[in-house]
Amino acid sequence: MEHFGVIDLGSNSARMTITKINDDATFEVVCQEKEMVRLSEKMGEEKILQDHAIKRTIEALRRFKEKSLEFESLTLRALATAATRQATNQKKFLERVKKDANIELEVIAGTQEAYYDYLGIINTLPITNCVVIDTGGGSTELVLVQNGRAVNLISLPYGAVNLSERFTQKDIITAGDLFELMTFMDKLYTGVWWLRRGHNLPIVALGGSNRTIAKIERRKREILDFENLHGFKMRDFEVYDIFKEVVSKDLKRSRQYWRTFSR
Repeated sequence: MEHFGVIDLGSNSARMTITKINDDATFEVVCQEKEMVRLSEKMGEEKILQDHAIKRTIEALRRFKEKSLEFESLTLRALATAATRQATNQKKFLERVKKDANIELEVIAGTQEAYYDYLGIINTLPITNCVVIDTGGGSTELVLVQNGRAVNLISLPYGAVNLSERFTQKDIITAGDLFELMTFMDKLYTGVWWLRRGHNLPIVALGGSNRTIAKIERRKREILDFENLHGFKMRDFEVYDIFKEVVSKDLKRSRQYWRTFSR
């Protein structure tokens, strides 16, 4: 028996999953940890990781490391994505993580992150044609899957955290703010020429924001186990209804509403 663990350090959250691999090649997840670190908070156009965000993140990684020591024969791999990938002070951050948390972070490219998304989807869901969208805090990965193959993929340097800081920091989201944000994203997606080949294909949505949307809908349907999200299906109008509800609130109530489901 052995254990394999993965730490995923994103722009908004940090997660650790440890899987037990038995001698007969069967496996089971034995540990799942999550911390909202918001590493990309206030990075700004200079793309500098801020000290308060670094301290939060290192504290979470230190707790992960301590927890991982409970498992014998453990191989632990720690990956960092958009916030670390984009940071101009990346080297110093990695050195601090190594020194203070005893974790060697591996910074992966956006296209590699998109490919990992594809592998997770194609090996766990009964789908052969779709568009995968992974909405992270500091980036969005898109993959066009046709006949079970990832034929196109891309990573865009915009996600839930840096977009909200750029467009929706006012107490009330005005029609102008929303229009500016939606126009910005529309131009961004239009520039990805191969996305037109994904029209009318199902969308497989990953990432914290998309998980929260699914949790909200499952609670609306009074599904008892609203955390069991993998493979959960929603219609487009159900997503639009939740979007309408969120943007109709002021910033404080919107954040409270969102956090209720994202824990």
